[in-house]
Amino acid sequence: MTRVKHADRNRWALVTGASAGIGAEFCRQLAAMDYSIVLVARREDRLQELAADLVSQYGIECRCFPADLARPEAGRELADRLAQDNIEIEFLVNNAGYGVPGTFTEASWQSHADSLQVMLTSVCELTWLLLPAMQRNRKGYIVHVSSLAGLVPGSAKHTLYGATKAFLIKFAQSLAMENLDNGVSVSALCPGFTYTEFHDVLGLRDQVDEMPAWMWMDATDVVRFGIESVTQEKPRIVAVPGRANRFIATLAKQLPSRLTQALTQRQSRRWRKQD
Repeated sequence: MTRVKHADRNRWALVTGASAGIGAEFCRQLAAMDYSIVLVARREDRLQELAADLVSQYGIECRCFPADLARPEAGRELADRLAQDNIEIEFLVNNAGYGVPGTFTEASWQSHADSLQVMLTSVCELTWLLLPAMQRNRKGYIVHVSSLAGLVPGSAKHTLYGATKAFLIKFAQSLAMENLDNGVSVSALCPGFTYTEFHDVLGLRDQVDEMPAWMWMDATDVVRFGIESVTQEKPRIVAVPGRANRFIATLAKQLPSRLTQALTQRQSRRWRKQD
């Protein structure tokens, strides 16, 4: 794996959605690269447990920031806390996110609004708040954890999920172009099916267990690919881990849109509950 080498160990990474899954794995791999970590998620007990493990195993410093990013004030509160502690973030991982089950009108508008706050607004705000220090220091890395869902046609149910992930891809592309000469690398990591708690939260465990093993990746491999993609000499702005996922993404670009839409609809019925 590509290592970002510095003489100064006082380098900080910030990971949202850090308490489990891909977010927790980012914390582990960044800690192994001698980054101190700011862990952000709602579950304080999980953050404290992970932080203790990271400090014990890697000898780094950790700060836990229990926060619900659906609160509009959370991003500014986090930035203010960092400023008070004289912490400048070098590696930002915008990972927090979730899908709202059901069709668009089955869920309350507040559920959708909270989801958009977490997956869009908080990502943009945190990036806006933390990017200037990276530009000033002429060194920084930003990873938006998007999804293969952002590269294929939208599917029924979890209506806004694919749309928000597609936004993160375009956002990463624009940021990458704007910062070509600033020493800041930006990438959208687009995993497919990854073994995490995500599908349990959505109540999809039974469907997941029925899917073929070749469609799945471990969070360890996904995160390793994501870090390599953003830290290599020529960063991958859109980083799709796994041959199967890259094949699917390529098909989605090459095949007629009507056909890819039909294929997406067919597959979504296999793993999303159709009420």
